[in-house]
Amino acid sequence: MDMIDAPSGKETSATHGAYLALRDMILTGRLPAGRKLKIEELRGLLNTGASPVREALSLLTSDMLVERIDQRGFRAAPTSKANFEEILALRCSLEDMALRQSIANATPDWEEHLVLTHHRMKKAAGLDTAVFEAAHKTFHMALLANSGSPMLARLCDQLYDLNIRYRYLAAASSRYQNRDVSMEHDDILEATVERDANRASASLLSHYRLTGEYLSRTLDT
Repeated sequence: MDMIDAPSGKETSATHGAYLALRDMILTGRLPAGRKLKIEELRGLLNTGASPVREALSLLTSDMLVERIDQRGFRAAPTSKANFEEILALRCSLEDMALRQSIANATPDWEEHLVLTHHRMKKAAGLDTAVFEAAHKTFHMALLANSGSPMLARLCDQLYDLNIRYRYLAAASSRYQNRDVSMEHDDILEATVERDANRASASLLSHYRLTGEYLSRTLDT
């Protein structure tokens, strides 16, 4: 029986590279929400072939960052107040569950890892935005990583990425920068390491809802 040819390592690498580049452009707004994503335009932008671009866009539809608008067309997933509020509600519900499970399963190694990721995030605060955002996500995902539920962790990870485009919108405002986000992170870490699930959850959800309240007002305008 004939074997189906598997994609070569080079093709897989090109697709992965295109996926990462397009994902970053959508998350940061360099490819604006709702924009039609044309294969030829993107292959020129990324200096790669049409096939890797098309495969990357298909992967991004699974991440809900890209929408297929017809049999051949794609667009960056649109943003809206309703979409943001749904993401926020799901994050609050699922991360509350994941954080409480992580604290219930707490170990010294997990707590040490949390302190380390928090320290790295604080050090990255004055660096390039992309460096800080990577450290910020690492800290938030570390809070949930001890839940013992891989599916729950994956959903929280995906919701984080769906939310980050809205955080970039908030970060563009001087009013958003007036928040003491560093102190909010300190409070979350302290309560978590003390294994105070109620306080940790309240601090985490307050952290999200402060951004949510601002963005809901912004998206009304």
